[in-house]
Formats: sequence, structure tokens, C-alpha cells
Amino acid sequence: MRIISGTFKGRRINAPKKLPVRPTTDMAKEALFNILNNSFYFDELSVLDLFAGTGNISYEFASRGTQNIICVDENYGCIKFINETAEAFKMPISTIKSDVFKFLESSTSNYDIIFADPPYDFYMEDFSKIPELVFKNELLDLNGLLIVEHSKHTDLSQLANFSYSKSYGGNMFSFFENN
Repeated sequence: MRIISGTFKGRRINAPKKLPVRPTTDMAKEALFNILNNSFYFDELSVLDLFAGTGNISYEFASRGTQNIICVDENYGCIKFINETAEAFKMPISTIKSDVFKFLESSTSNYDIIFADPPYDFYMEDFSKIPELVFKNELLDLNGLLIVEHSKHTDLSQLANFSYSKSYGGNMFSFFENN
């Protein structure tokens, strides 16, 4: 995996093969950040990266100047890898080892962007809990965006606060906003 833009553009990051992850492809990541670039100033954002895995998305935000990034994952190996990578590149990324749903239930912070990349084989009820908890607990700033990455075979358009989706290869991003 590589960082596609910003201060660390072109840097390769090699995650251990034993991590239970599926990093977002470069093509999908580039398309996502093109969308975000039209709506946000990266250096002003607070970002929450759920099911963070390798930290791939967080590194992109940090490379573009975001100073407030929190990664949540329940896998110790993933958290350790993100911490090591963030330290090596001196990136402003904090990590929390936690079940994502428990974190969302107890969090009281607000974020401009919440990115969630849960396992593609989640049941619909698990996918639906993400926006449900984010909006019920008011974790998203007024003009913020919740982005859920999922397979193109999963349709999240019927969930509350759904705004639109974009497909890139086998990846799909569904965007949710405050109504």
C-alpha cells in the first residue's frame, strides 16, 4: 500500500501479512479523497477512522495535513502497526483498541469525518448500527460526513441519514449526513 498524495506522497507502507485486513485500493482511495478535497480543508478536520485496520485511510489524512486523527480497531496487531507507522512518520494519529460499537456507544467527541471500513461480510444489522450510533450519539459535526466502505453487493441506501454512494471497482462508499 502507498500514500497517494500530500507530504508523504509515494511512501510505501508494508503491513504484516498476518493482520486480518483488506486495505482500501489506491484507485478507490484516490477517488474518495478527490470527493473530500472539494468539500473540506484537511488541516481543519477532526477524523475518526473506525475498523482502522492498517491505518491506510488515516495516513492519507495525515499526509494532507489533518492534525486530529483517531483510529479505532479491536485487533491489537492493527493498533500496534498503526502506532509504529505513525511514530515512524511523525503523524498525529492516536489509537484506541476497542470494539467499534462499544466505542461509538460511549464516545462523546465530535468529528468532521467519520470513516468506517467494516468487514465486507457484515450482516445488514451490523452495517445499520454504524450510522444509527453515530447520529443517535451526535458524533458527527453539523456539516460532517460519515463514510462507510463496503462491497458493491451491499446496499445501504435505505439506512437513515443516507445521502449518496459511489462505486469504484468492487468497492463502494456510502455517504451519510445530518438531515
